[in-house]
Amino acid sequence: MKFDLHVHSCYSSDCDSKIDDILKHSEMNGLDGVAICDHNTIDGSIKAIERAEELGSEVIVIPSIEVSSLGGHILILGIYENIKPKLTVDETISKARELGGTIIIPHPFKRSSHGLGYIHGIDIDAIEVINSRCLNNFANKKAQTESGKLNIPGVGGSDAHIPEMIGRAYTEINTKDKDVDSILNSIKDGKVQAGGSLTPSSYVLRQIYANMKKAIVNEK
Repeated sequence: MKFDLHVHSCYSSDCDSKIDDILKHSEMNGLDGVAICDHNTIDGSIKAIERAEELGSEVIVIPSIEVSSLGGHILILGIYENIKPKLTVDETISKARELGGTIIIPHPFKRSSHGLGYIHGIDIDAIEVINSRCLNNFANKKAQTESGKLNIPGVGGSDAHIPEMIGRAYTEINTKDKDVDSILNSIKDGKVQAGGSLTPSSYVLRQIYANMKKAIVNEK
């Protein structure tokens, strides 16, 4: 099955993507599912689960969150409550484990996007080795190298902040089971293959403009 494991919605402060549009573009782009990982809130993914059921969508939504730890961003998949930001990396991971979460380090070597900058010595389940929002492949290639060295599964995610970007990077998950627990267990077991490509600069500029527009509106 094909998943985009890093998507943002309008529940993130820097994104305007509506839940229904995310589900629509996921289907259009041939995805079986998505992880909606809004900044410091689970609300977007919970709403997406509800809307998928209401709309009769076959897109599988994994409840997820992107937590801003003191060291950088951390994706937590498979949880149904928030983890507060500004904890240490170890505190964030410990809380995620308490909640039964699957832990993925996104864009670890993209420091401009709050990447941790390291992988070694932390308790994680996977590394995002393809992030389509990187302007060049340096950070992705370094993540791929570290994934191989440490024998940690590598996954892909678009980090989409506009619907058209969804599925630009993705993860092929080797399972036929459609329940979330089985999907997450397959990720932990390394039954994954990351794929995708970088986002065109025109899309990046569109996103920057959308972020600025939303920030101005929020200040009013």
